[in-house]
Amino acid sequence: MSEASAPEEASGPETTSGKSRKPLLIGLVLALLGGGAGYFAVSSGMLGPEAVEAGHQSDETHAESAVPPMYEEDGTSDVRFVELPQLVVSLGPDATARHLRFTAAIETNTASEAEVAQLQPRILDVMNGYLRALEPADIEEPGGLFLIRGQLTRRLQLVLGEDRMRDLLVLEFVLN
Repeated sequence: MSEASAPEEASGPETTSGKSRKPLLIGLVLALLGGGAGYFAVSSGMLGPEAVEAGHQSDETHAESAVPPMYEEDGTSDVRFVELPQLVVSLGPDATARHLRFTAAIETNTASEAEVAQLQPRILDVMNGYLRALEPADIEEPGGLFLIRGQLTRRLQLVLGEDRMRDLLVLEFVLN
């Protein structure tokens, strides 16, 4: 009996290893094809943030609707800063610091400066809501300020419109 079972065991692993390689090779080939197609789509501009934002518009139309340049043709600057009042946010009981003192300014252009200043109560509401919802770990981690700045920038662009706001400058970020 042991002699009869020995040849079956020898032939068993050969057939199973041969069968297990075929799906692996097919998966590898499909992954390479998918990666190549994705690379081509992104590098050719068919896929990516510009294609999604532009929708069915051409590149020239999208470029015309972009944020106006920072400098005018005569060399004068079209940059204005709307400073926001200082915010003091209470942190949770688990935080090592008790408060976050936050001051920022919104970079805009001359044409939008008055509109941005007029929407300041809504801006402060959005900022307060976001900053109060943060966990202490979000604030205390080394790259936390960059993440917070990015989140606030996106939220303020939704309130103001991307054409009115160029950037958010963090002037003060103090934990005490």
